Amino acid sequence: MATEGSDKVKAAVVEAIKVGYCHFDTAAVYGTEKVLGEGIAEALQLGLIKSRAELFVTTKLWCNSTAGHLVLPAIKQSLRNLGLQYVDLYLIHWPLKLNQEEFKFPVPKELIAAINIKDVWEGMENCQNLGLTKSIGVSNFAPRRIQEILSFAKIPPAVNQVEMNPVWQQKNLNEFCKKNGILLTAYSPLGAFGTKWGHNRVMECDVLQDVAKSKGKTVAQVLYLFSFSYNMFSVNGVEVSFSLFQ
Repeated sequence: MATEGSDKVKAAVVEAIKVGYCHFDTAAVYGTEKVLGEGIAEALQLGLIKSRAELFVTTKLWCNSTAGHLVLPAIKQSLRNLGLQYVDLYLIHWPLKLNQEEFKFPVPKELIAAINIKDVWEGMENCQNLGLTKSIGVSNFAPRRIQEILSFAKIPPAVNQVEMNPVWQQKNLNEFCKKNGILLTAYSPLGAFGTKWGHNRVMECDVLQDVAKSKGKTVAQVLYLFSFSYNMFSVNGVEVSFSLFQ
């Protein structure tokens, strides 16, 4: 399951741990679980950390496994990829099901289906009860779908991970999550600048460029400070996120 350039990714993981990064965010679909695990193993061997417990590892259930009976096999496969006995956080990646073995983008509409969220969430709760993950949550979920989970959940979602940045602040979702004791964490603070699916509205924002210029910083540095201050509030002490995308 190694990806192209995996040696560089592994080296980046080791260097990140060396300089103090402690939160690593991956997912089954990213194809980086195995190389992340290799980086963690090397960091342990080098004595950069004393134990795996010093790190916070997040991974995600991909949409081809969003069926109740597939959740447990999926997390077990992720743990095999990572070479870990548990993850700290396991998220449902998207609130939908894809009827395809390998992810290809764009996804044909006929391959997208609704999920039985009750069955899937029971599978997620089983993962936590078995000690395969310390916490469970969701990603890219709107209030309506989270409310549905809360109506039957024995273990409520701990986290909702969504795209968020200064020009897309998700205020209504933020308030909903605060009200229900769910931590809201952000991805793509740069607006996914330079990717096929992202946009340039954040990096090219006139206000952010003016702020950066006045402080003698780059826009990315300003956004990092925005993201860092938010994450310090939202993830309860996990100081730095290191996201491993393909």
